[in-house]
Amino acid sequence: MDKLLSLLALSSTAELIAVGMAVAYVLLAIRQSLWCWPAAVISASIYTVLFFQGRLYMETLLQVFYVVMAVYGYWSWRYSPAAKHGQTGQLPIRSQTWQWHLQWGLVLLPLSLAIAWLLQRYTDADFAYLDSITTVFSFFATFLVARKLLENWLYWIVIDLLYVGLFWFKGFHATSILFAVYTVMATIGYFKWRQALKDEHENKTDMRMETVAE
Repeated sequence: MDKLLSLLALSSTAELIAVGMAVAYVLLAIRQSLWCWPAAVISASIYTVLFFQGRLYMETLLQVFYVVMAVYGYWSWRYSPAAKHGQTGQLPIRSQTWQWHLQWGLVLLPLSLAIAWLLQRYTDADFAYLDSITTVFSFFATFLVARKLLENWLYWIVIDLLYVGLFWFKGFHATSILFAVYTVMATIGYFKWRQALKDEHENKTDMRMETVAE
């Protein structure tokens, strides 16, 4: 514990603030709160600077994307046509088939490898392959969050585990610990959203039965 605290003490104030806002984002996302998106903007903006300084160029690009997606996510959850038809005034949770995810995987994995090859050949990027794979799939997982697809949490479980090692070796120890916590939170998020999706389906079924009975 003392070693862990000493490592955290080496983290910059900016990194600790980014970590705090990132935790707030996930907790609020699990609760389907719109406030998750402003927290994401603050965290991603700070990380944009930190990762650029650490020569994690794909991660830097990812953080810029997070800022843009946070704005889109807020609009999607609150104002999109699907949200207006939701029972709670927000975008309802949805799910996709494994075939749909497999098709995307067959596109995203080769893309990740191609980007990694380019980075390794033409830049001074560190951990080019791990950086690229986690970044490309994080792009995709973030889009799934904005569209409120249940499976986003399964992607994050795998991505977060990979990030634990990446950030630890790059010296972002507080962020590495954050992603270890993220892994647990993503697991909780998956089961929370899955139950919410089940409840939504049951409520719709009950409403249909009541309509038929009338």
